[in-house]
Amino acid sequence: MSHVVITLPDGAKKEYPIGVTPMEVAMSISEGLARNVLSAKLNDVVVDASTAITKDVSLQLLTWKDDEGKQTYWHSSAHLLAEALETLYPGIKLAIGPPIQNGFYYDIDFGDHKFSADDFEAVEKKMIELAKNNSVFERKEVSKADAISYFTEKGDPYKLELIQDLADGSITFYTQGNFTDLCRGPHIPHTGHIKSIKLLNTAGAYWRGDEKNKQLTRIYGITFPKKAELDEYLMMLEEAKKRDHRKLGKELEIYTFDDDVGPGLPLWLPNGGTIIELLETYAKKVEKEAGYFRVKTPHIARESMYIKSGHLPYYKESMFPPMEIDGVNYYLKAMNCPHHHKIFAATPKSYRDLPIRLAEYGTCYRYEQSGELFGLMRVRSLQMNDAHIYCTEEQFEREFQGVNALYLKHFEKFGIDKYVMRFSKHDPAKLGKKYIDMPELWVKTEAMVRRVLDKMGVNYIEVEDEAAFYGPKIDIQVWSAIGREFTLATNQVDFAQAERFDLYFTNENNERERPIIIHRAPLSTHERFVGFLLEHYAGNFPVWLAPKQVIVLPISDKYADYAEEVGNLLKKSDIRASVDHRAEKAGKKIRDAEVAKIPYMVIVGEKEQASGNVSVRMHGGTDLGTMELQQFAEKILNEARI
Repeated sequence: MSHVVITLPDGAKKEYPIGVTPMEVAMSISEGLARNVLSAKLNDVVVDASTAITKDVSLQLLTWKDDEGKQTYWHSSAHLLAEALETLYPGIKLAIGPPIQNGFYYDIDFGDHKFSADDFEAVEKKMIELAKNNSVFERKEVSKADAISYFTEKGDPYKLELIQDLADGSITFYTQGNFTDLCRGPHIPHTGHIKSIKLLNTAGAYWRGDEKNKQLTRIYGITFPKKAELDEYLMMLEEAKKRDHRKLGKELEIYTFDDDVGPGLPLWLPNGGTIIELLETYAKKVEKEAGYFRVKTPHIARESMYIKSGHLPYYKESMFPPMEIDGVNYYLKAMNCPHHHKIFAATPKSYRDLPIRLAEYGTCYRYEQSGELFGLMRVRSLQMNDAHIYCTEEQFEREFQGVNALYLKHFEKFGIDKYVMRFSKHDPAKLGKKYIDMPELWVKTEAMVRRVLDKMGVNYIEVEDEAAFYGPKIDIQVWSAIGREFTLATNQVDFAQAERFDLYFTNENNERERPIIIHRAPLSTHERFVGFLLEHYAGNFPVWLAPKQVIVLPISDKYADYAEEVGNLLKKSDIRASVDHRAEKAGKKIRDAEVAKIPYMVIVGEKEQASGNVSVRMHGGTDLGTMELQQFAEKILNEARI
């Protein structure tokens, strides 16, 4: 065979000489395209643009517009950072330097040097200088012995440890300029693509994430092809700092942590408790309309149940250690699923009873490593908007579609405009290890899920090797108002638990049949969802969700009684109102109410008391003028309708 057939994304097929590279294909299309190619995807595998193509393939040329192109760009930027650091700080020891969602990092052992943000400017300057050399990223396959020899001579213990885990014949080096690193790649064609550079921050990171190992210095950075893009990103970071849920959570008195309670165990303050109650009220209303039944389950269970469910073998590291009671091990509940299965099994079921939808706001406990805890986003105690649907195979499509429709309804309610559903599938090579060994059911259920997604026309992508151990799943990625991505909700298919728990219903032929189980959590956990909403709204919750909807501000003590009367009348209308009786000037009270992000301020003085009306000001400064109290109350109630 002297030629290969290459299929392009538009379906066009072109013939090229064997050994052609993606870059050469790009050149054959246009020089402009070739200048922008960063890497390529051959049959869904991302490779260097210089990779020789030796068989018929599908080819996608990756540029900055593609996520995989950005990942390649940032991976190469991490190598450029390492090259600059080795130049400026001879003798440092390199660990790992991967791309991340936005940018990259490199873990470094600086020895006696205390690297800090004060060093950033010099490193950035050196990176720019090196990037201008247009150094080509050259890939080289090396034997394990040669790799060990190279890094032994260089004195890089972390690279040597990594090499020990690699099979001979699978090891590659990448070199740009005078810098060589152990790396699988891929990389961009040359360093000249890297134009604008910003080092963002440093953090401590234990080698291989193990607290018993040495703590390294992790340097985070980001790069862009254009300065305007970097400027825009840095502006977004500044806005993100203002919207940081940890900062706003403290300022708005939403939640707190306490050392005596323990890390990762949030305490919800009254404002946070109000938000949670409102979210539950909303979710329960929507789920009642959709035919869900509410259940309650305990916080602990015997070890035997989690062995039966299969969670212990697959999930033990994420569960708290067992407690022994009467010679039997009990575990804190890490998930509601097995408990709900037991509720389903408690009474006989007919096909006429299905589908059965069991919902619970259950508190679960998961052992997150101390270094992974992050505000409300990674905690050890979580209140989950959880439910399990038990249905027949014929009902599956309608039920799965109903769950996805529920997601879309929630997105509209909370003003979430951008989302993508990640359809996570299994890896056939890992059956019996990472996944339940039921190959036919995997193929069948993945096809069922895909059919529903296609029928609904929702925005989704397929990802390999990310399914739950018991079946395919959908994870919902959403973007906040400032464009930050969050993993929020999940919708999972389970074809294993019914067998493990001997769940069945009697079908129309009076025979036993296993139900299909759908796990779903459209509002994630209270912790993660409130954290997301704090950033999304910048703390400016809509009236229906605001913990304090109205604050009444008397302009002096002379009008305190009338202010109290107004506040009480609003409270009787089930409006969350309070009165600011502090001996402060009206301007100070207004400024403080603005900082507290209370949607409405009601200002009362001599004119308002005489007329029995109120002056209304919205958060943000809009003056609504004088209103009758009842008219104002009706306005709030209308906006606050759940």
